[in-house]
Amino acid sequence: MSPEKVAVAVVLVVVAEMVLGDGGKSLSWNLQRASHDGVELSQLRDRDLLRHDRILQQKPPGVVNFDVEGTYDPSVVGLYYTKVQLGTPPKEFYVQIDTGSDVLWVSCNSCNGCPTSTELEMKLKFFDPSSSSTASPLSCSDRRCALGAQTSESGCSDQNKCVYTFQYVDGSGTSGYYISDLMYFNKTVGNSLTSNSSAPVIFGCSTSQTGDLTKSDRAVDGIFGFGQQGLSVISQLSSIGVTPNAFSHCLKGGSQGGGTLVLGQVVEPNMVYTPLVPLQPHYNVNLQSISVKGQTLPIDPTVFATSDTRGTIIDSGTTLAYLADEAYDPFVTAITQAVSQSVHPIVSKGNQCYIITSSVSDIFPPVNLNFAGGASMILKPEDYLVQQNSIVS
Repeated sequence: MSPEKVAVAVVLVVVAEMVLGDGGKSLSWNLQRASHDGVELSQLRDRDLLRHDRILQQKPPGVVNFDVEGTYDPSVVGLYYTKVQLGTPPKEFYVQIDTGSDVLWVSCNSCNGCPTSTELEMKLKFFDPSSSSTASPLSCSDRRCALGAQTSESGCSDQNKCVYTFQYVDGSGTSGYYISDLMYFNKTVGNSLTSNSSAPVIFGCSTSQTGDLTKSDRAVDGIFGFGQQGLSVISQLSSIGVTPNAFSHCLKGGSQGGGTLVLGQVVEPNMVYTPLVPLQPHYNVNLQSISVKGQTLPIDPTVFATSDTRGTIIDSGTTLAYLADEAYDPFVTAITQAVSQSVHPIVSKGNQCYIITSSVSDIFPPVNLNFAGGASMILKPEDYLVQQNSIVS
């Protein structure tokens, strides 16, 4: 019997930290990575194409770092989520982290079409405004209702509630009404950790959901939008002086996955930074070049320039990473040339694949994504390749 042959496909998987603003008081949440076996690469790509968010130290006064459980594997359905506590008494909800949207929302007890079970390791919950002594619907006359119009279709209900409708670019959607209630968290100020701190926030009470939001293989209690608009939790807590207008979203690589989410700025001596592109609706960075095995690829720099239709976006809600054709084709060509003597390249279902008989780390070269400010993200073969199937002859 010959050695086992494994097919791997080129997939860029970017793990990044994002930092906005200055240091200050900080809030932290656990992130967990959920996954399920048996999902085709094409399914991940289709979903994402429709969609287009140990030693850590902080500038004074510090942060709280939580361990994260989960599995890192880009070839299966996965999402990053954290727990938030809302209401009085506080109730815990699992919400997906999404840097591509702005508002926090959770399923409410009157929700139509909302999932009631999930294949993830959690029990779905519903927020009941009547059971929280501090909950109150946002009225249409509240000036903060106008902030909701920046990120959703909002209006007024017959009960004078400020209602919303979100339509995500993957085709899913949710509607409901805005509510004001307390959010609870652990806060670090200087060397002192304060548990069960709270602050009032506006969030969505979802009464209807459609599309992927209803599927049990990826269902959670809601979505935690980390965009830049006025109703994002970042903006709200910053406006009342609870935290700085900053967050750090660190996603761990390797087999353990997970990461850390901090409201505040995370710094570490060996960390490198690249600035965000200002005045963009999403979190854009300046990718300037790509290197394979130390050699810069012949890609026209204008391919990476930020414009209305171009740019490099950091989006935690997208499973895979993507390059424009003008960058992807030279990248695949360089990888193929670097390993041509050790593998058998094939094209399968439109993907460039390689039949290998040993570890990818022994065959494939490192890749560097080079950003403005001198920051370079080094990708190991495991970061840009994904195993597709096994062939035993």
